[in-house]
Amino acid sequence: MTPEMLKLNSEAQLLRDYPKDCTFTREDWLVLSRYWYPVALASDVQDKPLGVKLLDVKLVCYRSGDQAVVARDLCFHRGAPLSKGWVENGEIVCPYHGFRYNCEGKCTAVPAHPGAKISPKLKLFTYPAVERYGLIWTCLSPETEAGEPQIPPFPHWEDPDYMQVLPPNFDIAGSAGRQMEGFLDVSHFAYVHTETFGDRSNTEVPQYAVAREGESLHVEYWSTVSNYGKSQLHEAPEGFQWLREFRVFPPFAASLTVYFPGEGRLNILNCASPVSAKYTRLFSPICRNFDTDTPVQEIIDFNLKVFSEDREMVEAQTPEELPLDLLAEAHIPADRTSIAYRQLLTELGLGRSYTS
Repeated sequence: MTPEMLKLNSEAQLLRDYPKDCTFTREDWLVLSRYWYPVALASDVQDKPLGVKLLDVKLVCYRSGDQAVVARDLCFHRGAPLSKGWVENGEIVCPYHGFRYNCEGKCTAVPAHPGAKISPKLKLFTYPAVERYGLIWTCLSPETEAGEPQIPPFPHWEDPDYMQVLPPNFDIAGSAGRQMEGFLDVSHFAYVHTETFGDRSNTEVPQYAVAREGESLHVEYWSTVSNYGKSQLHEAPEGFQWLREFRVFPPFAASLTVYFPGEGRLNILNCASPVSAKYTRLFSPICRNFDTDTPVQEIIDFNLKVFSEDREMVEAQTPEELPLDLLAEAHIPADRTSIAYRQLLTELGLGRSYTS
């Protein structure tokens, strides 16, 4: 079978998998399903099954021994959700009739007929699962892309000179595109983050450039806006120039490195996982190489406060979707990253009235 035929077969299978009552168009869902997203904290995925949702697809996550498993949250016998079941000897058990499935999705037991041959139709739709940065990642159509999982780099997560912090996942009743654009925006600090680090007397956005690097974006933004919390503003030298370095990995991930005084570095990985077209689950691993004796909960609390400030604005925006038609909203020079990001999403093949 030729590569073209394999691709057509794969896309046909994906369209059959297109979820009922999906909030995405078929075309956008087909594009987005090719990418990798985090769906759960690794610490939340243990023996007890965990139900999650990605791109309107209901999934179940659990562990079979040390192996993380991600599958469709559905027993094909009578449609019961496996997330309401349990794990026994590395196999997930359906709560309705006790059917058992191994980590590869094969049905191994039908209790009502213990001696009968099991139909090959009795299997789970499983998806690849990768544990990285304290998160469980998956892709709904990995067969369309060859090679290693395309998970954004976050190199200091394993660096012993850095402390690693993983806040709890954070839900937003808004689109992943709007959340991402807010993360990349450099002109909202003084107005949205007034309780954490923003300063209403420091609103000017200096000129900056956006560089294209393959399928990603690289931005270096210099300003005098401090990244210290309100109680630590005195720690920044007067006139200190803060460098914020963004890297954007479409469709919904970006990293930010903030250069603190001395050799201090703060790294944040923003992963907006699209539960649906208008609901987002944010995962945000953090690592830094300064004040490493700070209580972890203190760092988590501060970042959750920042996330909450952003969430209030994202949930209130109209339209809810991120317009890829650049004529749909007005732009200013401070929006260079946003404009480049929208263009990047357009290149992926998403519709111009895209709603995620």
